[in-house]
Amino acid sequence: MTDYTQILYDVADNVATITINRPEKMNAFTGKMLKEMIDAFVRIDADDDVRAVVVTGAGERAFCAGADLTPEDGKKPFASEDPVEDYSDPRVRDGGGLLTLRIFQCLKPVIGAINGVAVGVGATMQLPMDIRLASETARFGFVFARRGIAPDGAASWFLPHIVGRPLALEWCMTGRVFDAQEALAGGLVRSLHKPEDLLPAAYALAKEIVDNTAPVSIALTRQMLWQIPNADHPMEAHKIDSRLIYNLAKSADAAEGVASFLQKRAPAYPNKVSTDMPDTFPWWEEPVYK
Repeated sequence: MTDYTQILYDVADNVATITINRPEKMNAFTGKMLKEMIDAFVRIDADDDVRAVVVTGAGERAFCAGADLTPEDGKKPFASEDPVEDYSDPRVRDGGGLLTLRIFQCLKPVIGAINGVAVGVGATMQLPMDIRLASETARFGFVFARRGIAPDGAASWFLPHIVGRPLALEWCMTGRVFDAQEALAGGLVRSLHKPEDLLPAAYALAKEIVDNTAPVSIALTRQMLWQIPNADHPMEAHKIDSRLIYNLAKSADAAEGVASFLQKRAPAYPNKVSTDMPDTFPWWEEPVYK
């Protein structure tokens, strides 16, 4: 899929930008948008020219105002029209969760530039993004209980990890929409910006990553910091750290990192995510916990 109709996709200066692009509908989420966003993240992982990702919304009003609740081809929102025999049927799976899990799997750092209203899936799709910046005019809401459904997008896992369980419970159980200052105070977003300064701040952060870090190191670091904190004991982290450091210490990237530091110059890391990941990756698919 290369011809998108509900998102914009652009790569410049080693940064991919995904823009949710239904401004006339406040960028409301649809099944087609889901497929396009997942496809874009597949492209990002396969493209070594992409070193970081910025996700934002078109227009000034909304990042994503949740699922489009108007009937799509006569179908009810949220519901599958066809009966299923068991819950393992793929038709049961939550679309928001399919997207958040794909972002979670991404090998590049993902920065959310939240430019306006972000409720429902518009709030939960941000959670697996590594850093979230918001406009001062942004608003957030985990409104599912006010629509008679449960939280989507694996928010029950992501949100307590980011803001803590008490605040996650409050936001989800009240279902209220709250302002950007509350999101900042709760740790949901890193910083607030005037609307015209939001994207420049996101790109400046992406540029800091692109200009100074090794792509393979970033891919590994991203997965380590998302996954290892859930281990039962720090020894599990030590096992993974040790395997990765042992492999990376012998790499061309490590040699370049040392040389560029000693020579006081910008690094030019040669290793690529597509071809040079260590053989211990992905560690969660291997029997390393012995």
